[in-house]
This record gives sequence, structure tokens and C-alpha cells, in this order.
Amino acid sequence: MENQINVTGFVFLGLSENKQIELLFSFLFLLCYLAVLMGNFIIFLTITFSHLIEQPMYYFLCHLSITDLFYTSTVVPRLIRDLASERKIISYNNCMAQLFSAHMLAGVEILILVSMAFDRYVAIVKPLHYMVIMSRQRCNMLILIAWVLAIWHSIGLLLIVLNLPFCGPNQINHYICDVKPLLKLACKDIYVFNILAIVNSGMVVVVVFLVLLTSYILILYHLRTHTSAGRRKALSTCSSHFMVVGLFFVPCIFTSVLPAESEIKEKEISLFYTVIAPMLNPLIYTLRNMEMKIALQKVWSQIAHSELK
Repeated sequence: MENQINVTGFVFLGLSENKQIELLFSFLFLLCYLAVLMGNFIIFLTITFSHLIEQPMYYFLCHLSITDLFYTSTVVPRLIRDLASERKIISYNNCMAQLFSAHMLAGVEILILVSMAFDRYVAIVKPLHYMVIMSRQRCNMLILIAWVLAIWHSIGLLLIVLNLPFCGPNQINHYICDVKPLLKLACKDIYVFNILAIVNSGMVVVVVFLVLLTSYILILYHLRTHTSAGRRKALSTCSSHFMVVGLFFVPCIFTSVLPAESEIKEKEISLFYTVIAPMLNPLIYTLRNMEMKIALQKVWSQIAHSELK
């Protein structure tokens, strides 16, 4: 593949031109990253060492927590370091690696959220066939499909960028290597590449979001026949999931469907799905879920007792 590269690295412009503000952001994002690590690690351990791991919904949630950990770790540690540094330089190869890994893990997360919505749909609409349809084998198949599709999605975006010549300037108006900021630096007409990027990311995100929205409309429709207690329990679980979907998808749609030339504050909006959503996910799933609260108390009280012996 022929690609005329005169640029061997890129410089991030970061979030602000004010160094004191960037240092403050660096400290705040460090706290956010620690919260992401602690919250998702607690969810992973709680589900793994409790009976909840046998339930498909929590099995998916366990995988979502691990994906959140890896996804955030591809972006936030470097962001924290760059905000505290004078020069925010990344090599061409590291930039491509970050682009690929971030999109792959984000794709896995999106498709696990789809699997969780499918799980809730089956549980409410076809409760008598739930354990047959959502067998562990099928859950593993859905997770495998999520990884395969996410890898293909990331390869597609990576090939788009690898076919672009970069001859300068090399300043990325962002804090991560992403397709849209890199398209702006290309030394050729980007019209076709823009369309390919929007189809690959933007349209996929919109379609998946509409599928999720449709599934929850159908769930609400079928809840009419349930008892009030059953409706409350189902709505509690579904509302938590829909909050997570909203936090992740709405900013994703904004940054994915618009062309590279648009002047939206892309890097500020992208903080929602790279930092804020992974940090809030554990809180949303634990504070609004009685089963998770009970499992948390049991697992961590057992850990505390074993340490005292």
C-alpha cells in the first residue's frame, strides 16, 4: 500500500491554551480515571464471585465493565500525561494504534449494550423461553460476534486513515487520534474519505441507537400486561440500561455523523463517552439495582471476614 508520509508524528492541541486550566483538568481526569478503575473493578469482582454471574444480564454487565476499563485506559492515561506536559507529541505508529484500539473497544461496548437490550427484551416479552434463548452458549456467541464486528469496523477506519498522505501541518485539534481530526490534516481531497468515515461510524451508531430505541419501545408496550410490581422491577433495570445507552450514544452520534469540516466542539463532546460515561456506568448499575446492592454487601462482607481471619 503506497502512502506518502512526510509526517512522522503528531502534536495534540489539548483541551485548553491555558496551562493552569490544563493542569486542573489533568488532576480531575486522574480522579475520574481512578473512579473508573475502582467502580468497574468492583462490579467485575462482585458479579464474578456471586450468583449473579449465572444470569445473562449480569454476565454481559461483567464484560461491559472489563471493556470500559480497557477502553478508558487507551485514552485517559495519555490524556492525563499530555495535559501536564508542555508538548503533547505522539508518533505516527502510536497514533494509528490508539485509533484502532479505541474504536475497536468502543465498538465492543456498543454491541454488548445491544446484547443487554436483547436480553431484557427476551426476559420481558418471552419470559417462558428466556433461559433457552439466553443460554450461556448464546451469550458467549453474542460476545464473540461483538468482538469480530468491532475488529472489522476498526480495520475499516484504520485503512481509511492509512491511505491518507500527511505532509504537514501535524497539529491535531483534539486530545486523541481520531478519524475526523486526522482527515483535516490530509494533503488531498477528503470528500470520499469523509463519506466512508461517516458510513463506517456515523450511520452504524445511528442505526444501532434506533434499534435500541425500538427495543425499549417494544418492552414498554409489553409491560402493560405485567403486574405493578413486575413493571417496577423491569423499569428499574431498563431505565439504568437506557441511561447508560444515552450517555454513550448521544455524544457519539454528534461526533460521528457530521463531516470533518464541521465546527462542533468535537473534543469537548467526546469527553462524555471517553471519560464521563465509563465513570458513571458503575454508579448507575449499582445505585439503581437492588440485586447488585445485595450482591455487593455479600461479596465484600465475605472478603472483609476472610481478611480478618
